[in-house]
Amino acid sequence: MPERMVGKQAPKFEMEAVLANREFGKVSLEENMKNDKWTVLFFYPMDFTFVCPTEITALSARYDEFEDLDAEVIGVSTDTIHTHLAWIKTDRKENGLGDVNFPLAADTNHVVSREYGVLIEEEGIALRGLFIISPEGELMYSVVNHNNIGRDVTETLRVLQALQTGGLCPANWKPGQATI
Repeated sequence: MPERMVGKQAPKFEMEAVLANREFGKVSLEENMKNDKWTVLFFYPMDFTFVCPTEITALSARYDEFEDLDAEVIGVSTDTIHTHLAWIKTDRKENGLGDVNFPLAADTNHVVSREYGVLIEEEGIALRGLFIISPEGELMYSVVNHNNIGRDVTETLRVLQALQTGGLCPANWKPGQATI
């Protein structure tokens, strides 16, 4: 039986990544927590696929909105940092990403994907999992999609803003509306 994760401390991670400036570096939950940042951690199956670039470029196009909400966005797949960089260097017209405004992390040993419950063991790839983690490290939101379905950036921003109100947000709540 899967264990509940929402409302508990998120699994800590540190991964190699291609940063927004196209340099190799590391990303970690602890660093975001130390900097009092929310973390929007999303997993995707593989580089050089078809649905993944639509999500990554959509998130990247709205990165400033996440930044305004004191949130760091981190994309993760089980591909290597070298594959990530090659994908970023490939033009969008050729199924590449072009520039991305947040890091793409490499979970090549599958530890983080497994800890977040999104690893498809027999394929060695991740499902489309999205997790919002508070600056205190509490996992506040979790959604996992089938790999054929892309996620909605507007909904991710709405949920982040709802969580940041600290209040009770009714169905169909929108930023700026009253909480309960």
